Amino acid sequence: MFARLHNSWELVKASFAVLRADKELILFPLASTLATLAVMIAFAVPLAVAGVFDRLADTGEPGVFGYAIGFLFYLTMYFVVIFANSALVGAALIRLQGGDPTLADGLRIARQHIWQILGYALISATVGMILRALRERGGLAGQVIAWLGNMAWSLATYLVVPVLVVEDIGPLEAIRRSTSLLKRTWGEQIVGNFSIGLVFGLIGVAALLAMGIPVLLVAAATGSALIIALGVGVIILVLAAISLVGSTLNGIYVAAVYRYAAEGQISAHYFQPELIQGAFRLK
Repeated sequence: MFARLHNSWELVKASFAVLRADKELILFPLASTLATLAVMIAFAVPLAVAGVFDRLADTGEPGVFGYAIGFLFYLTMYFVVIFANSALVGAALIRLQGGDPTLADGLRIARQHIWQILGYALISATVGMILRALRERGGLAGQVIAWLGNMAWSLATYLVVPVLVVEDIGPLEAIRRSTSLLKRTWGEQIVGNFSIGLVFGLIGVAALLAMGIPVLLVAAATGSALIIALGVGVIILVLAAISLVGSTLNGIYVAAVYRYAAEGQISAHYFQPELIQGAFRLK
């Protein structure tokens, strides 16, 4: 566990060096976050007006209309996130290859592959709906199957985004290509040894303990609803900033892993070779 945490921290530092060189990379996850919030609001209003939430609370069933809107919501959310990730990975690859990408470069790369992104979003939304149905309706067995399915899906699609933006192939072929790259490079038995999410999860907990709880206690002591609301807002902003940095660094690392798996290239200026070579090797 400690070895994994150490390696993950080294990975965070290496990815952060890339972000330091191209600070605008963080704008892609920021745009994704703002867009997903807009999508949530855009879907919540008509669903509330149509009474889907009330029907769901009363019967546990959203109805045919609810299912259809739910799938459209999933599709839109996945499209927004994948589009932003494609722009981020595309720009990160330019930097890792020695270039100096701009925000426009990332957006241009994503727009050039918009139909592949839409197709992959459609597949991801379908898989997401199936796994959610298993979790909610399959009992304990369904939850276990959904958890295993989510792990397998995440690993199989780990390199799909860079494959889509570099190799210009369809989403189904990109999924097969992603799986093939992982197996060819790291073998049949593969497992992720590094986790940026682990590091930033710990950072988030530390921030909550060191700053969040004291801020809430001080705000509550004032008895002012406005100050309490401001305190909660500050905590949310800090946690959101931590999440944005983590998302950006993860996109950078995915780009670096793809370069090694597809081209055998390691951006040694930023990443130690063992950080990439040992990424999925079972130890």
